[in-house]
Amino acid sequence: MNSSYTSSSTKPIYHGTQIVWYILGFVEILLAFRFLLKLFGANPAAGFSSFIYGITYVFATPFLSVFQSSQIATGNIFEWTTLLAMLVYWVIAMGIIKLFLMGKTVSTPEAAVKLDNLENPKE
Repeated sequence: MNSSYTSSSTKPIYHGTQIVWYILGFVEILLAFRFLLKLFGANPAAGFSSFIYGITYVFATPFLSVFQSSQIATGNIFEWTTLLAMLVYWVIAMGIIKLFLMGKTVSTPEAAVKLDNLENPKE
């Protein structure tokens, strides 16, 4: 059996990556709801819309002034900034997962093969 699969660091790394995927999925779903509600012109005073806008505001705020929203029709808004937020959070999650995977134990032969692949990528 491969020693990297039986390492004591494997299980915590696995759980850490699962937590990151779960959090990312939760944030992405909330932002997708925000995007769709704005796109379809949902009433911002309605309970569900108000809840989604309120909970996603903290995630969308850093991106709100990056692009202008495009008004498709009266009340229907294509919010580019929400799509940007979704992309940025996905990239951040991937970076965190890569950092977790760097802590995974590898054997010397595995490391040598991986380094060789980095130095001489297959065409």
